[in-house]
Amino acid sequence: MDKKIGLIAGGGEFPLLFAREAKNLGYAVFVIGFRDITPREIEGYSAAVEYFRLGAISAPIDFLKKHGADKVLMAGKVPHVSVFGGILPDLRAAKLLLTLKDRKANSLLGALAGELARDGIELVSSATFLEHLMPAPGVLSGHKPDKDALQNIAFGWKAAKALAALDIGLTVAVKDRVVIAAEAQEGTDECIKRAGTVLRAGSRAAGERLSGLAVVKVARPDQDMRFDLPVVGGATLDSMREAGASILAIEAAKTLILDKDAFLKKAADCGITVAAMTAEDFLPRD
Repeated sequence: MDKKIGLIAGGGEFPLLFAREAKNLGYAVFVIGFRDITPREIEGYSAAVEYFRLGAISAPIDFLKKHGADKVLMAGKVPHVSVFGGILPDLRAAKLLLTLKDRKANSLLGALAGELARDGIELVSSATFLEHLMPAPGVLSGHKPDKDALQNIAFGWKAAKALAALDIGLTVAVKDRVVIAAEAQEGTDECIKRAGTVLRAGSRAAGERLSGLAVVKVARPDQDMRFDLPVVGGATLDSMREAGASILAIEAAKTLILDKDAFLKKAADCGITVAAMTAEDFLPRD
């Protein structure tokens, strides 16, 4: 088969979604998996799967070359804590780590892309075959945000872009133009839940009703579409419902919605407004 593609598969729904779509399009998918991280269901959509330890580079590259896959993409979550204690690098990875100025996600993944290229393997956009799940600007679910909500989102957008520029996280939770929680190594869902915990504690003390929390998720200012795309899915909505958040603002054309139709139906059922936005939405109007 001429249509071959490799997949570096982390956890969650994203790698399953890609593998299923690629198989439906007639591609043979060769999966680099990780023990206790990659969902085993992916084997049903793959031409071949091999599981490696985090930190291995040589053996996964050999796997792709053996199967003639000269293009590969990354999809899915790898626990951030692995960077500090869960990785046992092979010799090639150890040498690579010595060349890095830091261990931010962009630095690590950019270096990996370089290693793949040295062996004739191209790292392609993580949105490959899934561009239809990256929405254009507009309100996708619920009511159009009012003036107060837009001001809140605009504040959160600016804060999230600053956070993303520092390669810390892509998400903030805001209320009344105050950042309640910012995403770091724990990930989006835990950031949202933490915001709910903070607000519940404050509202109980003040005897107030919990409301008005918005979640804003953006891409990096120089987003590399090959890795660490902004992604939202059903778990995002679950975390928002638990936290009492009523608005989700995502960056249009750069944020991937997993299982988009089901996601938007669930958002409507939960009473959550979902809006895809761009920086132009916050420019002054004449």
